Amino acid sequence: MKSLKKQRRIQIIVLAFVSLTVATGLIGYAMRDGINFFRSPTQVMAEPPSATEVFRIGGLVEEGTLVRGQGETVTFNVTDGNQTVPVTFKGVLPDLFAEGQGMVGTGSYVDGVFQASEILAKHDEDYMPKEVIDALKEQGTYVEPNS
Repeated sequence: MKSLKKQRRIQIIVLAFVSLTVATGLIGYAMRDGINFFRSPTQVMAEPPSATEVFRIGGLVEEGTLVRGQGETVTFNVTDGNQTVPVTFKGVLPDLFAEGQGMVGTGSYVDGVFQASEILAKHDEDYMPKEVIDALKEQGTYVEPNS
């Protein structure tokens, strides 16, 4: 009788462990395309990602580089003060997008150009995404706004 209870307990523990492992695997599989890593322009230039990798890049829109092309195509450079990466984007830019302002883009790096599928801009004068601030501080080009 005791052996049967002990065997049943072991079966329940093994079943719970297998269920937990399967659930973790399914969650990881479902999130594989939803995780986008952040990179600064310096990191992109130092170790260029593969053309199939989707990631986020952030920095400041370099002054004098914003060019609106045919239709909705826009090109500009994003910089962290150390390196610069050319960006192309086809779509409508956010209203607050401007040269010299912080931005984060999602897309891939193909043939030396970041092809953005989404562009985010800061939402007021003082806000800049944390990743962009960290990258700019790392390069020594971030200046704290006056309070």
